[in-house]
Amino acid sequence: MSELTWQKSSYCGEGDSCIHIAATTPGTVHLTESADPSRTVLTTTPAAFGALLSALKEEPAPGLHDDSGDTPLHLRSADTVVTTTRGKWNAFVLGVQAGEFDHFAV
Repeated sequence: MSELTWQKSSYCGEGDSCIHIAATTPGTVHLTESADPSRTVLTTTPAAFGALLSALKEEPAPGLHDDSGDTPLHLRSADTVVTTTRGKWNAFVLGVQAGEFDHFAV
């Protein structure tokens, strides 16, 4: 995969590993967890990513500092699993709800 320009939520702390989003073409959106040593990348379409954003915008904003912050969370596609933590997911969702990733969706 060519060099990607990754974006993370502004709710993710400076220097913290987080969920990152990138696009290589108008038809692909990539999602990864920057701390994943395997560098697994989940790839989807802008329409599917837009559906995810819409669903996440309907949920109430999560708390960034809860007891489950280090609980593993698995994001899956048909044959790919990206593992992150609840705290990093919450930071991503807050960024989604602020519209930070809207430009990746259709």
